[in-house]
Amino acid sequence: MLNAAYVARVLEYAHQRNPTQPEFLQAVDEVLHSMGPAIGRHPEFERERILERLIEPERTLSFRVAWHDDKGQVQVNRGYRIEFNSALGPYKGGLRFHPSVSRSILKFLGFEQVFKNSLTGLNLGGGKGGSNFDPKGRSDNEVMRFCQSFMTELFRHIGPDTDVPAGDIGVGGREIGYLFGQYKRLRNEFTGTLTGKGLLWGGSNIRAEATGYGLVYFASEMLTSRGDSLAGKVCLVSGSGNVAQYAIQKLIEERAKVVAMSDSSGFIHDPEGITLEKLDWVMDLKNKRRGRISEYAERYRNATFTEAAQGANPMWNVKADAAFPCATQNEILGEDAKHLVRNGIKLVTEGANMPTAPDAIEIFRAAKVLYAPGKAANAGGVATSGLEMAQNSQRQVWSREIVDQELRKIMHNIHSTCARTAAEYDAPGDYVLGANIAGFLRVAQAMLEQGVV
Repeated sequence: MLNAAYVARVLEYAHQRNPTQPEFLQAVDEVLHSMGPAIGRHPEFERERILERLIEPERTLSFRVAWHDDKGQVQVNRGYRIEFNSALGPYKGGLRFHPSVSRSILKFLGFEQVFKNSLTGLNLGGGKGGSNFDPKGRSDNEVMRFCQSFMTELFRHIGPDTDVPAGDIGVGGREIGYLFGQYKRLRNEFTGTLTGKGLLWGGSNIRAEATGYGLVYFASEMLTSRGDSLAGKVCLVSGSGNVAQYAIQKLIEERAKVVAMSDSSGFIHDPEGITLEKLDWVMDLKNKRRGRISEYAERYRNATFTEAAQGANPMWNVKADAAFPCATQNEILGEDAKHLVRNGIKLVTEGANMPTAPDAIEIFRAAKVLYAPGKAANAGGVATSGLEMAQNSQRQVWSREIVDQELRKIMHNIHSTCARTAAEYDAPGDYVLGANIAGFLRVAQAMLEQGVV
């Protein structure tokens, strides 16, 4: 039996309490609209107000970050950490340094992280944090001073059994190194309190590649369940950062043909396909020279570059079999989804967090496109962070082969869990419902057993 009335009341409650947080409300709407069947089978969830408790962070931290730039001038940014839910384990989730960072965006990311971490099967709670600081164009010394100031406030709230941050947009190996160094200095201890660390000092093999690799492993599982494969599929991958780069690398290994990628300035279309050699050039461009994707079309003359525009993204109008949005939230709008469906898209698998707008999701569902939400498909990053935490506890470093095997196993299990749950709730093939309910049930049961806290 559905319990639509309870879900509707909680949604109204969420909107009343968070009227200026559109990203967070979008995430809550998407999850709770899947909860009716689960609530109907578990009346104890309503009795114990599980949904009301689930949508309220356990702790929200906000703090000032003051630091000196290279000119000696004082700069002031805002820092945040949203410790959302610890029913399954210590809070786990990335730090994002980007001008767009706000309480709403971090709450949406933290809320999504709760379900994503639950789906991995690991004992990890959910959280997220960051700052409106923009590392682009800043010197290494400026980034170091900012990270040290940020950690000087954050360190008192985190720890290996409390909250274990990682990287996200704007927070890569350099930033994690500076953050960890300051944490170690302040706490006088060397612990696995951040993940994404350098391999020489507590990091894990394949951590950098994990989200992109896991995304492709999940897509492969989806197609295998339909008797198909990635081989020969023409693919679009948005973004050109860490997730996109390694997703493209793995797609090429799976004999798919990637013909487009992007950054905030626009996208390139290479009808000949992005090869491993071309990808190596892009990785040098983006990771070392901090260049723009438009330079790809200058180097490879058969490719074209199209500038970014407001509204529908012309990249999603390129004919392809599979789309992997790996850039940011709400990058596939309803009009984009119509273009993709019109051009025969068969698979959409999310590498970013909530990159598909609600109306676009409904278009994919109506067209019976294989569609997987980020909380399931991009969980490889946090899964490998969990493996990094296990290695830190053992004071060991596992080989690339072992970590990759574990990552493949986790992504296989996530796919199986989502598919099985969707079928159990009379929605076979609905990965959104399967992911939401499966992730929710594990967290909800733990919350019940731990009492009203």
